[in-house]
Amino acid sequence: MILITGATGTIGSEVVRRLTERGERVRPMARDLSKLSVEGVRGDSADPASLDRALEGVDSVLLLTAFGRDLAQHDLALVEAVKRAGTRKVVKISAIGTGESTDEKDVRSWHHAGEQAVRDSGMAWTLLRPAGFAANALMWAQAVRAGQPIPNMTGDGGQGVVDPRDVAAVAVAALTGGHDGRTYTLTGPEVISVPGQAAVLAEVLGRDVATVPVPLEAAKEGMLASGMDPLMAEVFVTGSAFVASGAAAVLSGDVAAVLGRAPRSFADWARDHRDAFA
Repeated sequence: MILITGATGTIGSEVVRRLTERGERVRPMARDLSKLSVEGVRGDSADPASLDRALEGVDSVLLLTAFGRDLAQHDLALVEAVKRAGTRKVVKISAIGTGESTDEKDVRSWHHAGEQAVRDSGMAWTLLRPAGFAANALMWAQAVRAGQPIPNMTGDGGQGVVDPRDVAAVAVAALTGGHDGRTYTLTGPEVISVPGQAAVLAEVLGRDVATVPVPLEAAKEGMLASGMDPLMAEVFVTGSAFVASGAAAVLSGDVAAVLGRAPRSFADWARDHRDAFA
């Protein structure tokens, strides 16, 4: 039995689908079962008994934590529950560059405690560190449909944007086929900026898609005015500045090494999600 935490999200739901198609025994977990499209089990990091019930008879776990203030706390609670259950393996999805910063405002620090706990657990483990998701472009969909420009907080800085379907495929491989003790950095095949993504969307849609620069301080003020947690606003601004500096322009061959094929490009993702922007 394979337990999938975060089963309602982009990656988790895709992993559930792929494992089910393979005929694997899968148990999706969510805090709110009404958000699951398939039968699953309730599990909440604040309720250890619910985690113990979810882990009964489980051999492997996908540890996938929603981004937020309680990320590390959630990871540590899951790892402790997995150890109590005697589960054989954990595959954790974290983020590219994890451990390269200790600044709480830098996302590269947020998964470090969870990764270390997984390594120290005594279980088999695999760590997956994806770059920014191509699916993040969906936050621009409303503006693009309305013919408005995409807000750009990262200038010409680019990332090795990865298709979430490739992340899910690597997770399935790790859950079912080994890769123990490995840490994989998951990127797409190219470094691409926000203007570059806009150009791809323009080609897919057959019309102009513009961008507009947004100063980071103005973006931060807007986030705070909307009621965003001040720490989350700082994290967003810090991450945007990091990308803008060019430091996020990292590519890896790990997707190809695991899957035996090239990773999907942003253009591949955009073509498959054209209707969201049209």
